[in-house]
Amino acid sequence: MRKNLPYVVASLCLGLFVAPLTFAASAAKPLNILVLYADDWRHDTLGAAGHPVVKTPNLDQLAAEGVRFTHNCVTTSICGVSRASLFTGQWMSRHGNPAFNLFTTPWAETYPGLLRDHGYFVGHIGKWHNGKFPQDKFDFGRSYQGTHWQKKPDGSLIHVTQKNENDALEFLRTRPGDKPFCLTLAFFATHAEDQNPLQYLPQPSSMELYKDTVIPVPATAADTFFKRLPPFIANEENEGRRRWHWRFDTPEKYQAMMKNYYRLATEVDTTCGRVLAELRRQGALENTLIIFTGDNGYFHAEHGLADKWYPYEESIRTPLIVRDPRLPAARRGRTDDAFTLNVDLAPTFLAAAGVAAPPRMQGRDLAPLYLAAQPPAWRTEFFYEHATINNITFIPSSQALVRKDAKYLFWPDFNFEELFDLKTDPAETHNLATDPAYTAILAEMRQRFAVVKTAAR
Repeated sequence: MRKNLPYVVASLCLGLFVAPLTFAASAAKPLNILVLYADDWRHDTLGAAGHPVVKTPNLDQLAAEGVRFTHNCVTTSICGVSRASLFTGQWMSRHGNPAFNLFTTPWAETYPGLLRDHGYFVGHIGKWHNGKFPQDKFDFGRSYQGTHWQKKPDGSLIHVTQKNENDALEFLRTRPGDKPFCLTLAFFATHAEDQNPLQYLPQPSSMELYKDTVIPVPATAADTFFKRLPPFIANEENEGRRRWHWRFDTPEKYQAMMKNYYRLATEVDTTCGRVLAELRRQGALENTLIIFTGDNGYFHAEHGLADKWYPYEESIRTPLIVRDPRLPAARRGRTDDAFTLNVDLAPTFLAAAGVAAPPRMQGRDLAPLYLAAQPPAWRTEFFYEHATINNITFIPSSQALVRKDAKYLFWPDFNFEELFDLKTDPAETHNLATDPAYTAILAEMRQRFAVVKTAAR
């Protein structure tokens, strides 16, 4: 214990450390693990979350059979870094991937590496985004991304979500029957095809969906809210603003883009339903831990922005549905507002398999939140970080101390602060960092920010 003291102190600072409490599957029949991992899909893009437009019946059913976490967040809101955090259970500062390069954490300390070492048949399908895909590290590995239409060996085209589905079904139908499995099904949807002026390209069969629907425009999409952003964001050179012009700068464009975005989401939902139906057909559904989540949130024109990156709510909050066969029927279908993070998933998978998490993993097993008679003490705040990408005009660095009722943002490239009272201003439209009435709160959050930042690193 003494030689691990720095790790324990850091864990306490991050709100990570609790007495061991496990709900491992039977050693005779360990749980399978299925990770349904969407791209650029924020927390409220679900029928189960009350969304007024998007149709996600299969994911809604998954939530009805499990638990939906309403305050799930990522510790860095960008594809590659968030995926590295998923695999390693670590903040960016620790796993060492500030952009799109391979993370530096040893593969033997990732959940796919550990599960394979403990007898699991391990697969990865779809988007990777962490350097060259390590094909030899998986029993079944197929990596592809970047376009919605993929070329098949015969030269014909297949939609990326359909390819995700075909590959996932092949994995399930050809896996060895004498081993538990872990499959990460990493969709490219709902990510835009950035170099294509159409951005979102759903399948032709989906084009009738939402055809006659008028997509509500967020209140904070107005130009007045863009102008309230820090000046280094509220300019036409910022990448979030450039992409807003690609997608949202006319009412007609907004309607067309959002309808296609929601069509992509419903296509992912359909594929999830077919994968779950295959598990049910095989009799494996009730021995499989199933997670649906995403790599980051997404601006749908809020603040006059598109995409992600920044510590605002739309960017950092992602869906999280857990269907765990160990969950009693009386507890299924509920929601939980605990602050869960993407770094919690790796230790959750390992605990479900009865595999010890490496000491350097910073997340926590989520299962006690929904399985324990008395849920454990849990974090009430966390540290958010994002590195500068290309240059400070393109995407500047951002950091934050995030709570449910307040948020402190620090922009290190500009030594600029923001403070939001999320109880009275959930849309984050009024920066209170220079308001004399909030001087004490600002000082307290600065102090806690320094503590959690140090702990994450």
